[in-house]
Amino acid sequence: MHADISGWRRWAFMAIGPLALFLIWYAVFVMGLVTPKLLPSPVRTLQSVWENLGEGLGQDFGFTLKRTLHAFGIAAVLGVPLGIVIGASEKLYRSVEFLIDFFRSTPATAMFPLFMIIFGLGDFSKVSVAAFAAFLVILFNVAHGVMHSRPTRVLAARVMGASRLRVFKDVMFYESLPQTFVGLRTGISMALVVIVVAEMFIGSDNGLGKRIIDSQITFDLPQLYGTILVSGVLGYGLNLLFLAAEKLLVHWAGR
Repeated sequence: MHADISGWRRWAFMAIGPLALFLIWYAVFVMGLVTPKLLPSPVRTLQSVWENLGEGLGQDFGFTLKRTLHAFGIAAVLGVPLGIVIGASEKLYRSVEFLIDFFRSTPATAMFPLFMIIFGLGDFSKVSVAAFAAFLVILFNVAHGVMHSRPTRVLAARVMGASRLRVFKDVMFYESLPQTFVGLRTGISMALVVIVVAEMFIGSDNGLGKRIIDSQITFDLPQLYGTILVSGVLGYGLNLLFLAAEKLLVHWAGR
């Protein structure tokens, strides 16, 4: 019974944010602080989302999710093992640190023309530029996590006679997992952002980004705001999914 109450309480606290957003938005609309031509009511916006679910919004959601997962999958498959290898050797990390930080600091949108020239205007160019951006974030966080494993635990394992491979496998790898999950969560968020922007500006026939730019061109503001909300829900849902996975798999973090 106590667990049920705690669960309801947690869900109630989580609902405060969306409810506050709805009430503030509705108050701004009712008081006319922003002209209705630029800010539709939240009720009309949610109605638009519901109406458009059967008119392509659901399919666009699916296309964007598919591209995001493809980009993230490529980034994770390449970034996690490379990050572990680079982070395990401080000399190797220092030798590539400039390249990692330079490209990680370069806005992914600035890379669009280059990827369009190399891969064309198809889906692969969108996925590849998003994978590139997510890869750098994942690589940096994994390498950082491996490098900064708690030295006391590493030293204790070495004092007890553990080999270098055993120290890496049983201590450094597990110590790096919390930071790895930070990289994975940030990476999938980065992939989603880049995919949506790519759908807006790199020729696309579908996706949430395409729907956003089409709504802006036709000045269909309820659909514009509604699609932005759906994009936010997608990003928030992916973040919650990784938080749950982290809590399940890295339950010892911070202990």
